[in-house]
Formats: sequence, C-alpha cells, structure tokens
Amino acid sequence: MTPGIDPDFNRLATLIRTHPAIAPIREAATTPLYLVGGAIRDALADFRVDDIDLVIEGDPVPLAAGFDPAAKVNDRFGTVNLLVDGYPVDIATARTETYSRPGALPDVRPGTLEDDLRRRDFTINAMAIGIDEGSEMIDQFGGIADLESGVLRVLHDASFEDDPTRALRAARYAARLDFDLEAKTAELMMKVNLGSISRDRVESELRLIALEDNALEALRLARLWGLVDFPEERLDLAEQAIELIEIEPWRDEAPREALILEVVFGNLSGAEELLGEPGTPWQACRLTRGRTAMELVVARALGAVWLDRWQREWRWVELEITGADLLAAGVPEGPQIGAGLDAALEAKLDRGESGVEAEMAVALKAVGARLP
Repeated sequence: MTPGIDPDFNRLATLIRTHPAIAPIREAATTPLYLVGGAIRDALADFRVDDIDLVIEGDPVPLAAGFDPAAKVNDRFGTVNLLVDGYPVDIATARTETYSRPGALPDVRPGTLEDDLRRRDFTINAMAIGIDEGSEMIDQFGGIADLESGVLRVLHDASFEDDPTRALRAARYAARLDFDLEAKTAELMMKVNLGSISRDRVESELRLIALEDNALEALRLARLWGLVDFPEERLDLAEQAIELIEIEPWRDEAPREALILEVVFGNLSGAEELLGEPGTPWQACRLTRGRTAMELVVARALGAVWLDRWQREWRWVELEITGADLLAAGVPEGPQIGAGLDAALEAKLDRGESGVEAEMAVALKAVGARLP
C-alpha cells in the first residue's frame, strides 16, 4: 500500500470556486451550505469528482425546487436529488441516525452539521467545507490525517454493525485509494455479518465495486476479509475476460461490470459446455446458437480458442435465401422451414455451396420437396 496522499487543497478550493453546479447554488442560498463526503475526498486525492453532495441545516426542498422542478425528494432521509446545469447534485438536511437493530435502515432526525458528519462511514468521508469562498475545512475526526497516512478508519466501534454495507465500501475505497485498514477498523472488519442485511443491498454494493477501475482488487480484499466467498482463481479468469473485451474480435461484446460479477460469482457451466472443439464450422454455429455474449466471452477466457474464428468469420455467414423463399416453393409453414434453412447454412459453411440456386436445392432436398 502507498504511504498515503498529499492533499491538494488548491484543487478543492478551485472546485468550490468554479464548479458549474456549486456557483449558482452559492448565489441563491440564504442558509449556509457545506460540501461534504466523497467530493472533498476525491478533490483532495486528485481523483475525478463526479457527484456534488451538499448539507444544509434546514429544509433543502425550497432551494432545490428553484433549480430543478423535477428534483426527487426523499422525505425519509431528508434528501433532494437534482440536476444543476446538467450536473447531479444531492442536497441533504443535516441529520442524526440511530439503528433499531444491526443492519436495519436508520431512523433519521434533523441534526447539526456535526451530527451529520459523525454518522458517516469513514473519517476520510466525514469532512466538510462551506461553499462560500474562503471557508475553512471542518475535520473533527482526522480525515486529512488519515488521507495522509493512507488508512481507512471507522468513526466508532459499532459502525459495521449498524451498516454492514460499509465493509464492502471499505474494500472499494481501499482498492481505489490503495489504502490499508486502520488497526482497530481491521479488527472490527473480522466481525462483520453481511447476513443481517438484504441480498439486494449486498448486490447493490457489489455492482458499485464492479464499476471501479480496481474492481478485482476490491473483490480480492472483500474475499480476504471474509465478506464474500468465491474461488480465488475466478479473479484471474475475470482479468482475462476483461482483457478480451478490450481487444478484437471481442471488443465491447459484454459490459465490463456485469462480466466481472458473472465470472466471479456466477455459474459458469454454460460457458464450460463450449470448451470442446467443434469438428466443423456448422457444429460451431450450432454450439453457439442461443448463447449469450457473456457466456461466449467467458468460454473464450476459459480457453475455447475456436471461438475467435467463429467471432471473426462463421457468425457472419448468411444465406441468400429466406424462409419466404421456401414457403413460395411449397414448403409448408412450420419446423420444415427451419430445417431447410439449417441444411443450406451447413452446406454453405462446411462445403462452400452458396448462391440462391444452390441454397434452394440443398434446403428443398433436406425437407423432401422439389424445385418448382
């Protein structure tokens, strides 16, 4: 792991001063607003800042409505999601949270900015700064020091118990930032129970991990920490699959994040069925018929080299005749149409018999009909 990050305070100041979404909100606000969480972390660490999260000690709805009449209000959590000049912005009421049981969604009450920062997952996400120019950083929990030291630290001992998804988030941040767990946080990690939360919440966090550039490292850490279980060799297979969809002939054949999750956690039996070498191009096409792009990419990563030729050549071979031609020639509607077309495609792929006349002859012979 790296020794940490040298925070770039100039970049943070520039973000606050020049971001197209922050400037108009600053001008319209009559109550102090604070930039919080990931935007501060990523600005200081010189990462791309995608989302702007703001906190207000009051009701965010009137302010948000002035910018985006279609803003989405979450009354339970006191948040508003809106677009400002095309940029996503979340404005939240400063709040305090309590948990009725481990893994439950929190009960929320309005609170102070300090309350809001105290409820967060890690110290590096518990910093705030006013969006007025010249505002001072608010860092009550040592987030800057932990950025500099390269560690992830929870704010209190019950953090993972309250919200076990924070453990998966830790894997995501640790991989992205190349950070270690602080010693006490590492001790608490060993007690995490993801079984106390719904499968949907776990899968949502795994999808976020899969979107990361360092997704495989994050999954490796999650496995190392006992959060998820899968054969370790799946990570190597996923790396090979990712490399495939970045080059021809498999470029962009499957979405990267879905491919990662399928390879690491999925049932690969469908892909494994394609590992046998087909004897002819037609047999190759029969084997691939009905297969998903995901299965094909995974099968190639597993070692089905013959799929490269299928992907480059055989899959693109098309007949000059259609089912309508066979119907016009007197073949009754039904499975015989498909059988005839299959026979013609087999002859074209394996024996080079092409052209309308040759294809019709093969198709009609296969279904026992005669040329008109």
